[in-house]
Amino acid sequence: MASSNYPFQNLAILLVTISSLVFVSLAGNFNQEFDLTWGDGRGKIVSNGQVLTLSLDKASGSGFQSKDQYLFGKIDMQIKLVPGNSAGTVTAYYLRSEGSTWDEIDFEFLGNLSGDPYIVHTNVFSQGKGNREQQFYVWFDPTSDFHTYSILWNPQHIVFYVDGTPIREFKNSESIGVPYPKNQPMKIYSSLWNADDWATRGGLVKTDWSQAPFTASYRSFNDDQACVWLSSSGSSSCSNSNSNSNSSSVLLSEELDATGQQRLKWVQKNYMIYNYCTDTKRFPQRLPPECTATNKS
Repeated sequence: MASSNYPFQNLAILLVTISSLVFVSLAGNFNQEFDLTWGDGRGKIVSNGQVLTLSLDKASGSGFQSKDQYLFGKIDMQIKLVPGNSAGTVTAYYLRSEGSTWDEIDFEFLGNLSGDPYIVHTNVFSQGKGNREQQFYVWFDPTSDFHTYSILWNPQHIVFYVDGTPIREFKNSESIGVPYPKNQPMKIYSSLWNADDWATRGGLVKTDWSQAPFTASYRSFNDDQACVWLSSSGSSSCSNSNSNSNSSSVLLSEELDATGQQRLKWVQKNYMIYNYCTDTKRFPQRLPPECTATNKS
């Protein structure tokens, strides 16, 4: 019996290997899709465009941005955060539009002393107004390996995902007068910088520069389900009838299903450490209008 199964075991291994190779080949190429924008050489694209690294030392941090702009869709990036004593450092990964009344969807990863958990800081800006922070711990060490951080953005809601698990949902509450990001295309940005005036315990813990350079790594960028903004026509790729836009168009009406809602509640019960929608000291008169029973997540 064992010998008769052996070829099938080999076939299974081969299929897994092929699928892994296909995934690698489909991953975005950083040389083609991003520009290193600042840091005087501290940002690097290596491994034939498959990996990007950002570094921070006492003189400067570094950053990059996407060549494309997007209006809705789902974007994935695998990130391995700064290991060891990363207190004072912030690795920011976000979408942002241009102008004084910008829209923005933020992941920020706040470093900490060795052994203490990273803080995943999220925020949503619409028409230049933010102050919608939620913060989380994660259920793994984000510095020991790459993990996938995703943003789903459509006209109904914005969902932040970690390894496919939703950690935050920000719903469209325009019906009660809350501006929602839906008209301004955004680029992807990321930066690694020193924020020891506020990032770790309110600035009490300073960056230990003897640990520098601090380095964060990126790979496996995927925008296959995102709507690329075409400035020449003033529309997005999801308006076109091609195979890539069809999968993106499905996401434009996607909601969290029952399983997604259950996983979201699990994260918020066990790993959320700050929610602006429950901060009555910060908002003593009344909580922001979107902080209702149906949208306090």
